[in-house]
Amino acid sequence: MKKPEYHFLVCNSYRVAGDAQGFCNKNGATDLVQYIMEECADRGLDAVVSTTGCLNVCSQGPVVVVHPQNQWYGKVDTDAVDDILDAIEEGGVAEDYLISE
Repeated sequence: MKKPEYHFLVCNSYRVAGDAQGFCNKNGATDLVQYIMEECADRGLDAVVSTTGCLNVCSQGPVVVVHPQNQWYGKVDTDAVDDILDAIEEGGVAEDYLISE
């Protein structure tokens, strides 16, 4: 398998019992997965998008983590995704949404 250049992890609030019931899920994280996939494809970015269990920063949700940079973004919506992808293309960081140092 060829390793993708970017891996987006989208918190979808899955709990131990398997139910997606937390803040990120209830605030549109599921819709973000498809949006990120489509935007990456449209921009020609080599990326994979995955959902995760709870990332334990519910106060910042929906949360998206971008690897390999290990950048954690919070309060992500489609506008934030656009800003994050613009920053990636420019070799920068979307500071307005960054929740990690």
